[in-house]
Amino acid sequence: MIRLNDITSEILSYHPTADIGLIEKAYVYSAKVHKGQVRLSGEPYLSHPLEVAGILTNMKMDEVSVASGLLHDTVEDTLAELTDIEYLFGKEVATIVDGVTKISKIHFLSKEEQQAENIRKMILAMATDIRVLLVKLADRLHNMQTLGFQPYEKQELIAKETLDIYAPLAGRMGIYWLKSTLEDLSLFCLEPKIYADIRLGVAQRQEGQEKFIRDIKETLSKRLSEGNIQATIKGRNKHFFSIYQKMMEQDLNIDQVYDILAFRIIVNSVKDCYEVLGLIHSMWKPVPGRFKDYISLPKANMYQSLHTTVITPLGERMEIQIRTWDMDRISEEGIAAHWRYKEGDGSGKEMDRQYAWMRQLLEWQKSLTDPKEFLETVRLDLFSSEVYVFTPKGDVKELPKGATPVDFAYSIHSEVGNRCTGAKVNERIVPLNYQLRNGDIVQIITSKNHEPSRDWLYFVKTSTARTRIRQWIKKEERKDSLTIGRDILEKELKKVNLNLSRLLSSEQLLDVAHRFSIKTIDDMLASVGYGKISAKQILNRLVPHLEIKEDKLEGLVRKIVHRIKRKKEDTGIKVKGMGDMLIRFGKCCQPLPGEQVIGFITRGRGVTIHVKDCRYIRDVDPDRLVEVEWKRSEDVNYLARLKVTSVDKKGILANISAILTQNEANIVDAEVHTTIDKKGISTFTIEVSDYNQFKDIITKIKKIKEVLRVERI
Repeated sequence: MIRLNDITSEILSYHPTADIGLIEKAYVYSAKVHKGQVRLSGEPYLSHPLEVAGILTNMKMDEVSVASGLLHDTVEDTLAELTDIEYLFGKEVATIVDGVTKISKIHFLSKEEQQAENIRKMILAMATDIRVLLVKLADRLHNMQTLGFQPYEKQELIAKETLDIYAPLAGRMGIYWLKSTLEDLSLFCLEPKIYADIRLGVAQRQEGQEKFIRDIKETLSKRLSEGNIQATIKGRNKHFFSIYQKMMEQDLNIDQVYDILAFRIIVNSVKDCYEVLGLIHSMWKPVPGRFKDYISLPKANMYQSLHTTVITPLGERMEIQIRTWDMDRISEEGIAAHWRYKEGDGSGKEMDRQYAWMRQLLEWQKSLTDPKEFLETVRLDLFSSEVYVFTPKGDVKELPKGATPVDFAYSIHSEVGNRCTGAKVNERIVPLNYQLRNGDIVQIITSKNHEPSRDWLYFVKTSTARTRIRQWIKKEERKDSLTIGRDILEKELKKVNLNLSRLLSSEQLLDVAHRFSIKTIDDMLASVGYGKISAKQILNRLVPHLEIKEDKLEGLVRKIVHRIKRKKEDTGIKVKGMGDMLIRFGKCCQPLPGEQVIGFITRGRGVTIHVKDCRYIRDVDPDRLVEVEWKRSEDVNYLARLKVTSVDKKGILANISAILTQNEANIVDAEVHTTIDKKGISTFTIEVSDYNQFKDIITKIKKIKEVLRVERI
């Protein structure tokens, strides 16, 4: 376990005037309130805040951050109050501790909602003080390092969240060593077999690679010396997660991945960077499309470097990064390299201009109320890798890889995006789903009468574009619902000789809206159009003595259901609160018992069942979604599709078939073919009883030595 002396010595090495008294006081307080608590590993709980503080000193953070690291769990896990922290350690420390503390005392309807609200709170706190995120990242790193003591289900949840949210956030902060470490730890938890294969594959090549690294460094050093360029050359294996990504993207196994080495050349000036690049390209053939200039076009987090990939005389690909010492420091330390000790100020409230992405997150957390939509938007933004394109005037726009002209249009202004009818790239007309490339010059064609299309949601890549399109669709749907609701209510009012226009100018209708907990009359009319409330319900509150009989089945969903034929055969699905009705299963996701499902009302055709995270229902009208649940049903089987990629070898098909037979899965259809690179692709449609049986089959097929990949279609 790290000691307090190690922490104070480290911080004094880079910040000699640090207030060590604050850190010592925080240590004593943390030890006092955590006394008697132990972690799942059996260690005293104090070991965790100490390790977090140690990680923060490795990041070269100030004494307020380190003290906050020692105190970060006190409010959540002990009897300590936030007011105590502020009284004893000041407002800065209290703000950071509060930002890191989870919203553990509020009841949420789902884990997803809880996760979304925790991230919302962290984003708000980040806007006040960026050190909130740095302490949270240090906390998450140590939790990932000790994840093995958690139950497997919790390990999986934490690792997925780390890969989805915290590793990309570390990258956005420019702390790439932390990003890579979090990714590797997540891979170890989520894909232990693949992790072990990569580790073994890298270890088996170790001896040959060490000689290769020595030879390359000697060759480079000699050539750079001849050019009178002083440089430091480093060679290393790529991180396991980046190797894993390449394996997945190109459908390779570890023996087929050759470019697992990366070299870094650090020089004294920007001029030297470009001279070194020229020398390297004269020595080895560069791979087309693999050169990136982040010096003239820095990343949003101020990362700068030249990246190139070359082919050695032995035919191996080799990645090389070239940068100055200042660039290397920023790459290693991220925001800590920019950190200013705010003597006399200390508020930490100013956000540097390079964190424009954080301001975007703040905007989304205000405008996106649906937890699922908010989380999806954050993930989409954090995972994006960059492509740089130009406006006709020469201004640079940074967009995620795969971005389209529609994304470009929305990056200029929401109105440009909404009115986009076409685009020219490099003076040539392109379709709106064209994927932009580095260096493209993009011109947007607009029309005043044009409106966004729902189809754009299927190809846009930026969260900004996706959010703006959804907002437009919701706005238009509301207009339609308002018109429909007004017509429905007007017809009902005429039956009892009442005039809607007169009522709109009186307080009566507004009073009725308030009785439904609706703020405005327009909101109430839209609710009638959506089918959430009926016109007869409004009439009964307007004229109570009429006692008009209300529809037994209210709302759009129930009215549609009322007209649907019932299907008697057992489907294993129950629509909550609606009895028997026509049930169909979505062909897009083919849900199985045991998976979380949702029902989608299809007018006149019953309820279609989808997996909750199915892409098809992501952007549908939420008023047409209904809660459904699985019910016990004997002798009901469900179709599932399975794709197996393997080495093309005799006996593989027989082994897979044997596993399916042993697990009582009936093969309905099978299709097998061989690729040019001697891989076997087998696609099976099978009957299974539930999701657990299907998962068990996948696990067993993965254990076949020659199998490279198993996936559900």
